[in-house]
Amino acid sequence: MAAKIRNIALLGHNGSGKTSLVESILHLTGQTDRLGKVADGNTVADFDAEEIKRGISISASLVHTTHNGVKLNFIDTPGFFDFAGEVLQSLSVCDAGIIVQTAKGGISVGTEKAWERLAELGKARMFYISKLDEENADFNTIYNELREKFGHGVCPVALPLVKDGKPSGVIDIAAKKAYIPVNGKPTETEIPDDHKAMVEEMYTFLAEGVAESSEDLMDKYFAGEPFTQEELFSGLSAGVKDGSIVPVCCGSAFTGSGTMRLLDTAVNLLPAPEITEGLTSLFAFKTTSDQYGKITYFKVMSGTISADMTLTNVRTGTTEKLGHIYTTQGKKTLEVKSIECGDIGAVSKLTDTKTNDTLRDPKSTAEYPAAKYPRPVYSMAVSPKTKGQEDKIAQGLTRMNEEDLTFTVVNNVETHQMVISGMGDIQLDVLTSRLKNKFGVETELFPAKVPYRETIRKKTDQIQGRHKKQSGGHGQFGDVKIVFEPGETEELTFEETVFGGSVPKNFFPAVEKGLRESTLKGVLAGYPVVFLKATLVDGSYHPVDSSEMAFKLAASIAYKEGVPKANPVILEPIGSLKVTVPDSYMGDVIGDLNKRRGRVLGMNPLGGGKQEIDAEVPMAEMSSYAIDLRSMTQGRGGFTLDFARYEDTPGNIQQKIIEEAKASGDAE
Repeated sequence: MAAKIRNIALLGHNGSGKTSLVESILHLTGQTDRLGKVADGNTVADFDAEEIKRGISISASLVHTTHNGVKLNFIDTPGFFDFAGEVLQSLSVCDAGIIVQTAKGGISVGTEKAWERLAELGKARMFYISKLDEENADFNTIYNELREKFGHGVCPVALPLVKDGKPSGVIDIAAKKAYIPVNGKPTETEIPDDHKAMVEEMYTFLAEGVAESSEDLMDKYFAGEPFTQEELFSGLSAGVKDGSIVPVCCGSAFTGSGTMRLLDTAVNLLPAPEITEGLTSLFAFKTTSDQYGKITYFKVMSGTISADMTLTNVRTGTTEKLGHIYTTQGKKTLEVKSIECGDIGAVSKLTDTKTNDTLRDPKSTAEYPAAKYPRPVYSMAVSPKTKGQEDKIAQGLTRMNEEDLTFTVVNNVETHQMVISGMGDIQLDVLTSRLKNKFGVETELFPAKVPYRETIRKKTDQIQGRHKKQSGGHGQFGDVKIVFEPGETEELTFEETVFGGSVPKNFFPAVEKGLRESTLKGVLAGYPVVFLKATLVDGSYHPVDSSEMAFKLAASIAYKEGVPKANPVILEPIGSLKVTVPDSYMGDVIGDLNKRRGRVLGMNPLGGGKQEIDAEVPMAEMSSYAIDLRSMTQGRGGFTLDFARYEDTPGNIQQKIIEEAKASGDAE
């Protein structure tokens, strides 16, 4: 029954305590017999070898428990921005998000981003202020900052209970009751006198939020009549659902203080999945694979999913037999016979199903929108440490791309590099580490080559290319005179104005072919030549020794002789850049763009204290921009970069490119 289900994403900055909170929830509700720790690498949610090694969450992890007769599905999401795709696909199946914010150090960037994502998707939100047991924890300061930044709809439902200067429990604001953990379980205790004024103040905030949820409650509030507990919960849940109220809980995952109050709040105030009537359908939101095969995580959108059911994949039109279906607790799976509407589960060994697919009854018309992922912004070339293992890299990355849709791999035929693009350096480092551990291939990352071009800026006189070789029997002879000049199209423009048959027509294609092959490598730094026009004006031939190969070689000789005389230049790719940053970082970002030879074209206010900078910048200067912008703006900045056009490279930069090409052997 969907009304007895809550699907909740745990969001927040890296290190805010999401995974530890999961451990506290599972332990206190009897799902585990011990409290795991991130530092010890034994938590339920962080089970991947890379997560244990690094001490961070990399993949979203699904766990569940039951509280007061309600099933709670929690998805523990990564806090590092490199793994934002995991957050977004998790939110596609969650009805609410709990933003975990530590009780010290100010509001984190991860908190801001989580708020923005939930607001954009119209999801219910609440805060959990974590780590109250740590030194310098300050609930009041963080709460006031949250209220100031995100509005007066931020309402406390729990307060820390402090004794002898240390947090010892929590106070339920709505019930005006205090609880301390005894063997992890909340036990009621008296509210100390020095807390009562704060409790009343917080209760007033809570009542104000409830009053705004309906006219009847507003009238009662202004009449000075107290709300009943039923009215409080009714008003709070309505406000949470429409986003006007954002509850705030608090606690310590280590001591268990506040954990059960958090679950009470989740059950009582966060929305249940919306029920969709009709034939059975599901949405596949996540894919993982291991040595035993592929596991697809899904949410039942309508009907009931049962083992051995056959459904149709909307994307492919093929049928899938579900076989064994499971509920999951981190990496552990429990086989079940059925999963109800609104619930989340997993199925193994589907053939054609990928992340973002809809599976449905053949008679159903249901189709669910795919999660939207951020565009890759950080690229590096990847190559094997041992030659000949390129195919193993490609196979491994293809497999991993089934799990992670936020990175792309391109074999650049121009630069002869395999280029991997993702969200940041940590993501790429994880991918290469997994290539080694899962697929047995060691790799190295290095900056991707910039796809420069070469062209010419003036017209030449007739340039002769003459190929003559005598080696017994038939010789080789080809003789051409060609005029080179700037062309109007990127592709080579070839024309001929030969008069009197000095070069027979049947050799024209060979001349053109010789020129086309030559343009693949420019005379300055070995980059492809574009916007080149070559006109064959004259030449000579030998009735016996001339051949297509001879004229092809003659054309190549003319190219190598003529292009250097046509004022050749190197062209660099220019990108159209749009950077979104808070106002306070504008000066730093614009100053940095100037250092990158960028041109700022304009600035557009976006509201909410943010600006969009519109600029053009050489792509060669942008290889580390994703990392640098994150550092400059403490993670608050974002950008898109698209190729715009090619432009002449400044002389000093061009000389550097030529020297590097000669050093690497790319230039002759």
